[in-house]
Amino acid sequence: MEQSSNASNVVFVLLGAIMVLAMHAGFAFLELGTVRKKNQVNALVKILTDFGVSALAYFFIGYTIAYGVNFFASAEVLAQKSGYEMVKFFFLLTFAAAIPAIISGGIAERAKFHPQSIATFVLVGFVYPFFEGIVWNDNLGIQPWIEAAFGAKFHDFAGSVVVHAVGGWIALPAVLLLGARRGRYTKDGNVAAHPPSNIPFLALGAWILTVGWFGFNVMSAQTLDKVSGLVALNSLMAMVGGTLAAMVLGKNDPGFIHNGPLAGLVAVCAGSDLMHPIGALATGLIAGGMFVSLFTITQNRWKIDDVLGVWPLHGLCGAWGGLAAGIFGTQALGGMGGVSFMAQVIGTLGGIVIALAGGAIVYGTLKAFVGIRLDPEEEYDGADLTIHKITATPDRETHW
Repeated sequence: MEQSSNASNVVFVLLGAIMVLAMHAGFAFLELGTVRKKNQVNALVKILTDFGVSALAYFFIGYTIAYGVNFFASAEVLAQKSGYEMVKFFFLLTFAAAIPAIISGGIAERAKFHPQSIATFVLVGFVYPFFEGIVWNDNLGIQPWIEAAFGAKFHDFAGSVVVHAVGGWIALPAVLLLGARRGRYTKDGNVAAHPPSNIPFLALGAWILTVGWFGFNVMSAQTLDKVSGLVALNSLMAMVGGTLAAMVLGKNDPGFIHNGPLAGLVAVCAGSDLMHPIGALATGLIAGGMFVSLFTITQNRWKIDDVLGVWPLHGLCGAWGGLAAGIFGTQALGGMGGVSFMAQVIGTLGGIVIALAGGAIVYGTLKAFVGIRLDPEEEYDGADLTIHKITATPDRETHW
């Protein structure tokens, strides 16, 4: 029975890892559809390359920092171990690799390629697992302290703060240090439109992410006996809430409508195992409205050229998700209870501080020593030709 249970858990977590791995295709196509045509190849290449770099950083450094586990024994010893630990690493790697995938959308169209790979290695190897270990492995004794002070640990079931808020708040200093794309804001203060290049690809990316998210959330249980249909239903309701709020406030704009479900899903991750479905719906509605409003403000009023709006979508909606778990997770609002709002505030603020500091240090250092932005002519030609020497849709073919 024990062997059968272990095998079932291996398959369960492996399927979750594969679903979240597929989400990286969603990140790629969401960015491809949003950027201009001359940067589409770069969007695809960045996501795949960053995943590879993330895998090395997390395998050799990050997973050990977060959980104290390494794979430096012989293959014979590893083969004798439970396969569960290895597929668990795969599953958690796909979470870690979401950090550079999130950042990629914010810095699109003007960032150098190899400095971003360096940033990915440092962020996934050191910054992300530092906070991950605090929250999910009780490292440094911070979670026990929060529990003693507020009656409950900081609760983040599937990563509203650990993954999404951290990724979004790391991206903010990167976007600010890069500066706006050339021509985005005119000298007289007006905003020059850079419309999405391909709405169908943008929509495809959003759909892939939405479907994969049910692996992201439901399989965060990590063992089959802990799987919860409540997590699936709450994820669904938050997705619906985010979509409809974005449709109404976004005035039918397809970009907003397809990011709306993502906003709702970002926000529900933390408390998806605690909330009543109506609480999850409210969480998603608020998140969808937040994304539309804050994307518009950051782009048009504050002149922050965050291309895909990753700070509003992941950073701010992720932070809202951390707080929402402490609101709608309470028994007074139909939730399961066992959560403290003040614990959620402390944990969310801790993630923001670590992410901001990590992003500022990593990208500030890279900017000072190697540069992080393409030259004006390179940016004008586009990252596809400049970096990869090919465009997504060549205008003509060579005939021999």
